[in-house]
Amino acid sequence: MNYLIDQPAAGKSPCGTLIFAHGAGAPMDSDYMQALTAELNAAGMAVVRFEFPYMQQRRETGKKRPPDRAPILLDCWREVYGELSNRTELPQPILVGGKSMGGRMASMVADELGAAGLCCFGYPFHTPGKPEKMRTEHLLTIKTPTLIFQGTRDPFGKPNELAPVPFSDAVKIHWLEDGDHDLKPRKLSGLLQQEHLKTVAALVSELARLG
Repeated sequence: MNYLIDQPAAGKSPCGTLIFAHGAGAPMDSDYMQALTAELNAAGMAVVRFEFPYMQQRRETGKKRPPDRAPILLDCWREVYGELSNRTELPQPILVGGKSMGGRMASMVADELGAAGLCCFGYPFHTPGKPEKMRTEHLLTIKTPTLIFQGTRDPFGKPNELAPVPFSDAVKIHWLEDGDHDLKPRKLSGLLQQEHLKTVAALVSELARLG
């Protein structure tokens, strides 16, 4: 398994490590993953990125592939956590999470892994246009302290769609004003994606310090 490991920024007191999985379509070194990793490093977090098997194959062949089936993705998470959880160069505690699909897969094994926390960035609560088919069952009983960062314009889950869902007490959803699935607001909002990512990074580091 190949990893991208980014330690906390110079002069920052380390507060923990986030194992950070990519979403369905973009690799671990996409602009979004790079930008959020930089903000997390600035907030005192070490960040470890990895790629699921289908994305590794895409990198090797240059040909796009659909995501692996869920059992393969979940086993990959188990393998990665097992390899990284006791690495001495990584600040404790260890949090798991990811962008969209990567975060959803992390949420399905977080309790099993015993992670100190879970962070999901743009959670795919449902397929766009189909809010009646929610993917939230395991989030009703999850015990791992969980932060979900969602843009208010995210087509995969908006505030009015999620308000009735009886999430576990361990789950906290932080809404980023006018953000899309990448937490990016429109220019007319007067807000910046970088500001949202800074806010997110600060909250992740707070969770790590509690762990």
